[in-house]
Amino acid sequence: MTSRKETDAKVVLFDGVCILCNASVDFIVRHEKDDELKFASLQSDFGKSLIKKTGIETVPDSILFYCKGELFTKSKAVLHVCRYLTFPLNLLRIFTIIPTSLADLIYEWIAKNRYKWFGKKETCRIPTAEEQNKFLA
Repeated sequence: MTSRKETDAKVVLFDGVCILCNASVDFIVRHEKDDELKFASLQSDFGKSLIKKTGIETVPDSILFYCKGELFTKSKAVLHVCRYLTFPLNLLRIFTIIPTSLADLIYEWIAKNRYKWFGKKETCRIPTAEEQNKFLA
């Protein structure tokens, strides 16, 4: 059962078997400024239920960002996450000036090739003991 606290959280949803996505989660955890973000794999029951709750039918399978009842996908997800990073990484938000259609094309190209370039794991990422409170599922 999904608790109210969990669905009010700012949640980064990621492909748990994608090595690039897992490296991205590690990077975010290390560079997050205020410890506000939570994480869940797309393959988890929590991830699936959160996506279903938003009503989006076609979901990209790499990184998504859920905040205040809205699910951001593709480049918008990545750029929204940037605002929670430490300086100067949070300045990456400047790329919101790029038209979303162009930014999404770049995102889709990377997402399409991520398994070929970076590989794939057999199982989802297991959080360390220190990270347990950051992961919802």
